[in-house]
Amino acid sequence: VNGDLTSPETLPPALVGVHTVIDCATGRPEESVKAVDWEGKVALIQCCQAMKIQKYMFFSILNCDKHPNVPLMSIKYSTEKFLEESGLDYTIIRLCGFMQAVITQYAVPILEEKSVYGTDDQTKIAYMDTTDIARLTLSALKKEDCPSRLTFAGPQAFTIQQVIGLCERYAGADAKVSKVPLWQLTATRVLTSFFQWTVDVTDRMAFAEVLSSNESFVAPMQETYAELGVDASQITTMEMYLQEYYSTVLKKLKEVGAESRQGDYYL
Repeated sequence: VNGDLTSPETLPPALVGVHTVIDCATGRPEESVKAVDWEGKVALIQCCQAMKIQKYMFFSILNCDKHPNVPLMSIKYSTEKFLEESGLDYTIIRLCGFMQAVITQYAVPILEEKSVYGTDDQTKIAYMDTTDIARLTLSALKKEDCPSRLTFAGPQAFTIQQVIGLCERYAGADAKVSKVPLWQLTATRVLTSFFQWTVDVTDRMAFAEVLSSNESFVAPMQETYAELGVDASQITTMEMYLQEYYSTVLKKLKEVGAESRQGDYYL
């Protein structure tokens, strides 16, 4: 049974027989942030209240409370507050960033000899492998006294320039970097805000500005590992993740006899 956050009537059937909800859903780029991440989540939480769901796990964003003028951040924080007042047994998990996102934004374009976008800011993000996030979440669920708030962060924080550098090292290729100054992001966001049909684009560009503001999305994890009984040495580092990705892809490329543009064979 499928549940659609934009169709509240589909949610009750999807929750029949369910005792725990792990809410990691979010809107796709072409979807409305407000419709999915706010209206949809409110409907889901209310449905969980009515159906007596025993546990609700909600994935949020680190520092979302510090950016009330950024729609996605504001919505995440508002959802946290709504969940706190719902009466449900909940755990809010704030995340910094996903390693998987690095693949689509940087690793693949570099293999395909395409341009990647970078900035000169010093924003650092402690990316984490989604597999590790899932493992930590399950460890939290197993605890009878599961805390109501947790933050998951990767072992080390990286700037965009450092991520690109790692991709270049393991791909054995130089990246074509197109620098995007912050003022250009701001100007484009202001321009798109004038049109109703580009409102969602404007909202997402506001979030992009946050990720280019010299802010650090990182948190200490030693106490969290100890509390959840997780061995910190088993957490995937960015170097390990990218090295495994590129070694697997480059091996496949050699098997098919790739010689020139790597992307022509990879995809």
